[in-house]
Amino acid sequence: MRKTVTHSMPPVPQAAPSRHSRNAAPAPSPGRAPLPAELAALQRTVGNAAVTRRLQRQEDPGAREQARRDAADPTAHGEWGTFRDDMARAGFSADVTEIAWQLVLGGIAEQGQLNDEATARFTERQDQRDHRASNSWYQELVKVVGDYLEIDTPTLALWSGGREVSDYALAKGHTPLESTAFGGVVDKLTLTSDWKLKTPMWNVLSKAFVSRARGPVHIFLRAYDPDSVLIAQEVPQLRVVMALDPAVRLVWHPVYAAADGRLTEITRDLEPASDAPCSTRDGCVRILYDYLRLRHDPANTHSERAHAEMSARLAANVNPR
Repeated sequence: MRKTVTHSMPPVPQAAPSRHSRNAAPAPSPGRAPLPAELAALQRTVGNAAVTRRLQRQEDPGAREQARRDAADPTAHGEWGTFRDDMARAGFSADVTEIAWQLVLGGIAEQGQLNDEATARFTERQDQRDHRASNSWYQELVKVVGDYLEIDTPTLALWSGGREVSDYALAKGHTPLESTAFGGVVDKLTLTSDWKLKTPMWNVLSKAFVSRARGPVHIFLRAYDPDSVLIAQEVPQLRVVMALDPAVRLVWHPVYAAADGRLTEITRDLEPASDAPCSTRDGCVRILYDYLRLRHDPANTHSERAHAEMSARLAANVNPR
């Protein structure tokens, strides 16, 4: 059973005491968004009303208006009650819940500018992804909730190819990010209609999640994209962890959706199986591609997208389909 969380609000940098008040929060500079640490200090000193006024004063020429309004008045967001109640059920204390919510909405409000900068400043996809993930609000969020990305099952799971793959991994006894204490709460929310404003939050959480691997990590692959977060970010982070902890190793699973929509794994002999682990990424991808190329039924709409993506990638590499 998950223990009750009694985590207090994260420590924040303290300004030197002024002659007016030894407990005053550091005053953010005019004309820029407050840093998450400043937000926390301001909240602790004078309450949410001051936080709201500070956010409302920001000049935000390229921001998404709804995200700005949500960040300025967090508890007015339509999903605040759901978040608060689900966090309480998951064992989070009220102060952690409140600051986490403000960090989530503050991150969404800031993300639009970071996305624009990433496109304008960088041409390499990874550089763009890194810049989008530099959102200081999301970085502070990890400091608040990172310890609650730990898993209850023995093994951590990563996946690619549709949310049903996550459900499949969980049913197999492994824990994906969205089934952790905090991930499970946020996964139920819409937060914003623009997924580009919240995807970097999941990327930041994912990096913190895989950094906590302590044993085998099971990777379920229904579609292979070398530029995906899984391949470009999560696996490289895992290799750093593996260099420090020999108990961490990667177990790959080629996954295919049958005509009835059920997921199954594929063996080296290209036969469906309940469990078909591979020790290497290349071996897993080879099995997946061979099955899609040789055994896929064109009438099977459940795997139509995976087959199309595989075909396009092989064609781009001047390989037979």
